[in-house]
Amino acid sequence: MDVLDVLTTRYAFAEIAALIDAGAYASERSLRQLADAQQLCAFGQRVLDLDAEDFGLPDAAVGSNVAHSIADRVEGDAVPPELVVRSRAVRVPQSAHERHRGILGSLRPAFCLLLEVIAVRWQRRETSPLVAAVHTASEYLPMLIWEPVLGHAGDPARMPESVGGAGSRWGDFVDRECPHTKPQKSAAERCLRVAGEQDTGWRTYLDRQHSIVSHALATCAWECQTRCTVIASRTPADQERLAARCRIAAELQGSAIVRLRHSAPVGHGLGVPSPDEVAEAWRHTRTTLGAREPSVLVDDAYPLPGLPSLLSTLAGVPIRPSTIIADTAAALRHALA
Repeated sequence: MDVLDVLTTRYAFAEIAALIDAGAYASERSLRQLADAQQLCAFGQRVLDLDAEDFGLPDAAVGSNVAHSIADRVEGDAVPPELVVRSRAVRVPQSAHERHRGILGSLRPAFCLLLEVIAVRWQRRETSPLVAAVHTASEYLPMLIWEPVLGHAGDPARMPESVGGAGSRWGDFVDRECPHTKPQKSAAERCLRVAGEQDTGWRTYLDRQHSIVSHALATCAWECQTRCTVIASRTPADQERLAARCRIAAELQGSAIVRLRHSAPVGHGLGVPSPDEVAEAWRHTRTTLGAREPSVLVDDAYPLPGLPSLLSTLAGVPIRPSTIIADTAAALRHALA
C-alpha cells in the first residue's frame, strides 16, 4: 500500500498497470476488480498523454499504451461513466458527423485539462511533455480567444457561416491583399469544405491544418489591414478585444517558454530542459507579457505562476486546472486499496 500511495500520488498509471499485469494484488482482488483497475490506468494515462482522439470511450484498454492483459480477459469492464462523460468534452471528433463536438464546440475544457497536465508534469519533473503542453496551448490560444465571437471553437462544420460569405477573403488564394500566408490560406480554404469529406480527410485536416487555422484567426484579428468581413462584421468592442488578446497570444507563441520546445527531443534539438531552465524561461516570458497584460503577473499558486490568470483573461471566462487526472488516480487507489 505504501508503494501504491506513492505511485498514485505521482499519477504513475502505466507503472500500476504493469504491476497488475505482473500479479500484484491478485490474491486480494477479483479478476473483475483488477480489470477495472487496469481500465482506470489506461484511461488516466491517455488523459495525461492528451491522446484526445480516444477520449470519451468506456473501454479505455483498447489500443492502450499501458499493460492491459487482465482487462482483455474480462467482459464488461469499463471506465466509470462520470469520467467518460468528462473526457468527452475534450474529445477530438474523428468524423465530421459525430454528435458530440468536443473541442470543436469549446476549447475551454481542453485548456483546463492542459493546465492540470502541466501541473502534473511539473510534479513528475517531466519537462519535455510539460513544454509540449505549453506549446499546444499557445497554438490553439487564438481559437480560444475567438470562441465567444464565433460561438464555437473553429468547428469546420460551422466555419462557412462564421467566416465565409460575401465580402470575406477567407481562404482566397487569388486575393493578394489578404495577409494570410500560403499555408494559412490553404488551411482556411480547407476548413470551409472539409466537413463534406470522408473521415480520413477530416482527420488529416485536424492533424495538420486545424492549428494553422488558429494562427489565421490571430492574423485576422490584429495584423490585417484589409479588414474583410471576417473581422469587420464584428462589433467595435469585439474587434478591439480580439486584436489586443490575439497580440498577446502571438507574443506567447514567440516567447522563451515556447522556444524551449525546439530544444526538446521532439523539437529536434535533442535536449531536455531542467526544471530550473523551465522556471527561468517562464520568468522571462512572464516579465515580457506582463508589460502588456498584467494578469500574467498574478501569483495564483500555480507551478507556472500567472498562467491560469492569463488564460482566463484572454478567454474572457475562468480557466482553472481540471481535476480529471487527480480524480482518476483517486478512483484507482480506491479500487485497489
